[in-house]
Amino acid sequence: PVVLFHAGVAGAAGGFVGVDVFFVLSGYLITTIIAEDLSRKRFSLRRFYERRFRRIFPALFAVTLVSSVAAWWLMLPFDLREYGKSVIGVALFVSNYIFYRETGYFQTSSENLPLLHTWSLGVEEQFYLMMPALLMLVASLALRRALPLVAVLFMISLVACISTQPARPDLAFYSIHTRAWELLAGSLCALWLLDRPQRS
Repeated sequence: PVVLFHAGVAGAAGGFVGVDVFFVLSGYLITTIIAEDLSRKRFSLRRFYERRFRRIFPALFAVTLVSSVAAWWLMLPFDLREYGKSVIGVALFVSNYIFYRETGYFQTSSENLPLLHTWSLGVEEQFYLMMPALLMLVASLALRRALPLVAVLFMISLVACISTQPARPDLAFYSIHTRAWELLAGSLCALWLLDRPQRS
């Protein structure tokens, strides 16, 4: 749906919602991985980030490299400088905030930004930095307490998103604090299911 939306296919005007669905699924998957390992006393922060690195960075590096070579040959100096900012944003896991400052996702000019799609990866990477630490802290007391805590964080983020949207829609679109509720919705599902006895 996201690809069809960007391709301008008729009937796919709401295809960008696919990113929202992806955030929920990602929050579910990551929380399940962390919480299961913590409950079994085998969670390793090093192993967690190593797995994320192996899954994300080869493809990200390849895309950035190919895009950079193309930008060097095709872009005018001003556009190349702007592109350089997005590369720095990708490298520092803050591309969502770089694009928030530079352009809106739905503006025509955004079509000329080869790495614009990495904004969602920036949001995810920021989630990856926070969620393990949060669950590790809660697990040191009792992992079952994570569910109400995540529910509170979910509500705070959702309220922030709703209240920010009218006046600053780009900020609401790109920021981790206004997007976290989607990832945390997946986290809530994961924690709720982990707390339930499994049926054969």
